[in-house]
Amino acid sequence: MAAKLRKGDTVIVLSGKDKGKTGEIEKVDPKAGKAIVGGINISVRHTKQTQNSQGGRIATAMPVDLSNLAIVDANGKATRVGFREEEGKKVRFAKTTGDAI
Repeated sequence: MAAKLRKGDTVIVLSGKDKGKTGEIEKVDPKAGKAIVGGINISVRHTKQTQNSQGGRIATAMPVDLSNLAIVDANGKATRVGFREEEGKKVRFAKTTGDAI
């Protein structure tokens, strides 16, 4: 099945602690149904200093479930994704505006 959300898409978070924030998808794991979005779901890990790395608090983006993300259309609103055929190719389109993504 074709992916509705892909790497590089701008998405908005629908639920959770970062609800309403937008960001760009950096990585998608379709098997787990999760995606890593830049600046969303940040986790801070405290690490000890070693010979080759500085210690301290390191912030990393953790995966978010795909069901909690929606693609942002041209108007800046959350929209669902549909598929249609244009010139013999399968294309994703925003359900709110009808524009191809």
